[in-house]
Amino acid sequence: MRIDTILANLSAVTVDPTRPSARRIGIHHGRIVGLDDELDGVTAAEVVDLAGATVVPGFDDAHNHMILFGLSLTELDLSTPPTHTLEQVYDAVAERARSQPPGTWIIGSGYDQNKLGGHPHRDRLDAVAPDHLVWLRHTSAHMSVVGGRLLREIGDRPPEGGVVHPDTGLLEEAAQQLVRDLRYPLPREQLVQAIAAASERYRAEGITSCTEAGIGLGWIGHSPTEAAAYQDALDTGALGVRVRLMVTGDTIHAIEGAPGALGLDLGLRTGFGDDRLRLGAVKVFADGSLIGRTAAMHDDYADQPGNRGYFQLPAEELRERIVGAHAAGWQVAAHAIGDRAIDLVLDAFEEAQTRFPRPDPRHRIEHCGVARSGQVARLAELGVVPVPQHTFVGQIGDGMRAALGEERVRGCYRHRSLLDAGLVVPGSSDRPVVRGAPLLGMRAMVGRRTESGRPFVPEEGVTPMEALHAYTLGSAHAAFEEDRKGSITTGKLADLAVLSADPTSTAAEDIAGIRVLATLVGGRLQEA
Repeated sequence: MRIDTILANLSAVTVDPTRPSARRIGIHHGRIVGLDDELDGVTAAEVVDLAGATVVPGFDDAHNHMILFGLSLTELDLSTPPTHTLEQVYDAVAERARSQPPGTWIIGSGYDQNKLGGHPHRDRLDAVAPDHLVWLRHTSAHMSVVGGRLLREIGDRPPEGGVVHPDTGLLEEAAQQLVRDLRYPLPREQLVQAIAAASERYRAEGITSCTEAGIGLGWIGHSPTEAAAYQDALDTGALGVRVRLMVTGDTIHAIEGAPGALGLDLGLRTGFGDDRLRLGAVKVFADGSLIGRTAAMHDDYADQPGNRGYFQLPAEELRERIVGAHAAGWQVAAHAIGDRAIDLVLDAFEEAQTRFPRPDPRHRIEHCGVARSGQVARLAELGVVPVPQHTFVGQIGDGMRAALGEERVRGCYRHRSLLDAGLVVPGSSDRPVVRGAPLLGMRAMVGRRTESGRPFVPEEGVTPMEALHAYTLGSAHAAFEEDRKGSITTGKLADLAVLSADPTSTAAEDIAGIRVLATLVGGRLQEA
C-alpha cells in the first residue's frame, strides 16, 4: 500500500485515551490512515522526519472574531502593551490624523480603560483630530469612543440595548450600531483580505479550525453577505483554516410554513456546508461586557454601586429568539456573561427543549463568565456547553476582579468546576478582545494568574492535559465535530500542530513559550 505522507520520528500526544501516544502518523487524502505499527509495510510518496518534535491535534478556537481580528491588523493598535496611557492614545490618533486627509476615518481598537486609567474622551480627540471621523473600539468590542464630528453625525438616540454618552463620546453595546450604519457594509474584497491576514496568523499559532462568532446583520457583523466573503476566501485559497460561521440573531427571521421558527431562507441551519466551511450556531446576545460593566448581574458591580448591567434586548424578545432558533433546528450560542443573563438563557433553553424536543441540541453559552454553583449544575442537567475564555484570566483578569470584588470573582471563568460537573469545556480566545494564541490560553487554564502576577481563583485550574483537551477535542465537541477532528485518531482529519515541546509535561509558566514549528490542515504542511 502506498499513501501520501508518513510523518516519522515524532512524539505525538494524541488526545485519544485508547491510544495516547504515537511515533509515526500516516496521512492519505487529508485524513489520518494509520499510526505506528499500522504503517508497517506501508510506503509513502513523502516521508517527513520531524526530528523528535511533539505533534498534537491542531488547535481549535471555539469562539473568535476572525474578520474583526484581520481588520484590526490595519488599525491603530491601542492594546496594552504597547499602549499604556491615554496620552499615548491621543498621540497615536494625532499622528494618524497628520497622514490622512480630513473627513477620513481613523479607527483604533483594543484599548482597556482598566489599564489606561479611563476611557478616551471626545474633547481630547477633537483637539488632535477635529476634522476626522474618529472611532476607537474598546478591547471587549462592546463599547467604543467617537470624536465630536462622528458624534454629530450619529446623533444621541441609540437603539434599544445601548447607551450614548454625548458628553464623553462613549457608546455602549447596541449604540455602536449607529456608527456601523455609517461605516458598513464593508466591500467584500476588504473582508477577504482580513480573512487572509487572520488565517496566516492562525496557522502560525497551530490553529487549524475556529468558530467565527457572529456574521451578518447587527452590531457584530460586517456585511449582509459576510458568508459570501468566506466562500470567496475559500475559493481563492485565502482561507487557510477550517471555519464554522455563527449567524447573528439579527439575521434570522420567521420562516413561512414553520410556525414559531426563526431561521434563514431555504431552511438552512447548523451543519450546512463541508469540512472547510460550514454553518455553526445562531449567535444571540443576552448581555454585554464584564470589564465594561454592562454584563447583566444580579448584584451591583463592586466598583460601581447601583450598576447591574443590562440585557441587549427585552427579556421576552431574547427568549422568543432563542426558542424560535431552536424550533428551526439550530444550535443556539447565547452570549451571556453575567449571572442574571445566564439564568435567562438557561430558562429559554429549557423552554425550547420542552416545547420542541429534539435529541442533543447541544446549545452553548458563550463566555458563561460569572456562574454560581447552582448554574453549573443546571448547565450539566440541560446538556449545555459552556464556552469560557480562559485567556481573559491572564490578560484582563485584574479588571474582572475589580468589577466583581474578591467574593464573587470565585465564580468567574470557571474550568475545574465545569469539568467536575461532567461538562465538556472547549478552548477559545474571543480574539481580538485579547491575544489569542492557544498556548497563551493553555497557560492561563493551568496557571490561573493575571498580568499583574496575582492568582486568579487557582482552585479552578486544570492539568496541562485537560487544557490541551479543551483546545482540541473540547472545541470539536462544542461544534458536533468530535467524530472527525480533535484527536490524532485513524479516520479523522489530518489537522496537526508540530511543537518544540510537549505542553502536557511543561510547567504552566513555560507553556506559552513553546514554539509552533509547523501546522498541517488536511495533511498539507506549512512551516511556521
